[in-house]
Amino acid sequence: MTSGVLQETYMKRCLDLAALGLGHTASNPLVGSVIVHNDRIIGEGFHHVYGGPHAEVNAVDAVADKSLLSVSTLYVNLEPCSHSGKTPPCADMIIRTGIPEVVIGTSDPNPLVSGNGIRKLEQSGVKVTTGVLQDQCRDLNKRFFTYHTKKRPMVILKWAQTSDGFMDVLRENAGVPEPNWISNEISRILVHKWRSEEQSILVGTRTALLDNPRLNVRQWSGNSPVRMVLDRNLRLPATLNLFDNSMPTLVFNALKDSQEGLTQYVRLDFTGSVLGELLRYLYDKGLQSVFVEGGQKLLNSFLDENLWDEARVFTGPGMFGAGISAPVIRHITPAKHRIREDVVFFYHNQ
Repeated sequence: MTSGVLQETYMKRCLDLAALGLGHTASNPLVGSVIVHNDRIIGEGFHHVYGGPHAEVNAVDAVADKSLLSVSTLYVNLEPCSHSGKTPPCADMIIRTGIPEVVIGTSDPNPLVSGNGIRKLEQSGVKVTTGVLQDQCRDLNKRFFTYHTKKRPMVILKWAQTSDGFMDVLRENAGVPEPNWISNEISRILVHKWRSEEQSILVGTRTALLDNPRLNVRQWSGNSPVRMVLDRNLRLPATLNLFDNSMPTLVFNALKDSQEGLTQYVRLDFTGSVLGELLRYLYDKGLQSVFVEGGQKLLNSFLDENLWDEARVFTGPGMFGAGISAPVIRHITPAKHRIREDVVFFYHNQ
C-alpha cells in the first residue's frame, strides 16, 4: 500500500504538470495525471489545450508497456470526467484499461461531474482514494471552482500605487497623454503574464480615455484575454486602441446592443448593481475569470460590493504627494513579494 507521503509526492507531480496548461485550457480545468507502478512513474500527462485530450488519456498514452496498467495506480488532481463533451469520459477510459486504483486530489464542482466520475469508478470495482492535497488541488483550479460554486467568474483586481498611496496624479482628458508608471519594467512584464492567464480583462471609461490601453499580451507569450470596458453613455472615441479591430472588445453600456466589427456593444441596467449584471453576463458566456485593471472608481465598486476574490497591488518607491488615492483593503493580511524596488501585495478575499 502506498504511504500518504508518497501519495502526496505523486499528487504534487500532478499539480506541477497541470499548471503547464495555465492560460490554454479554459473553460476546462487544469489537470495533470501520473501513473505509478511499483513506486515508479511509468506515464504522465496533462491537459494541454481546450478541446484536446485530457490528462488521464495523455498519461495512459505515455505508458510504454500497457500490460502494466492492470497493476498500476493512476493519480489525478481532479475527479475524472464522467460525461461526453469535446472528448469521451475519462472514467470510462480508466475502466477499460483495467487500472485497479485511482487517487484523486479533489472532486469536480461541475454539476455534469460532481461525484459521478468517482461513483462510476467505484461501481466498476476500482479502488478510489480522494482528498490527497485537496486544498492545493482546489487552489490550482480556483477559477474553475469559483465559476461553478459562486456562479460568476473569478475576479482579480490589480493596481499600482506609490509609497504614499496614490494611483495617479490628477489628469484631465486633454492632460498628460501617457500613464504615470509607478511600477518597474519587470513588474509590468509580470502583469502581461497575468493577463495571459485570464479569460477577460476590464477597465472603466476614465482609464480607457486617459491611458488608451491595448489590454493585450505584448510582453509575454500567451493568449490575450477578451477586452472589456464599462462605458455607460458611450463617450469613448472610436480612435482608441480598444477599437482597433485587432481582437474582440466588449463595451458594456446603457444605450445599445450591437456588433460593429470586432466590437460588441452590450446594454446593461446601470440603475442597479451593474457589476453583478456584468458578472452574470460573463458567467452565461462561459468566461471563468476577469482581470480588473481599472481606476479608483471601478476598483472600489468591486471592493464595496464584495465582488472580488484576489487583489494584486504593486507598491512602487516613488511618491506623488497628491492625486488619485488608491483603494484600501482592510482587515486582510496580505502576502508580499519583492520585485527589485517594487513590492507586490497579494490579498485573498475569504
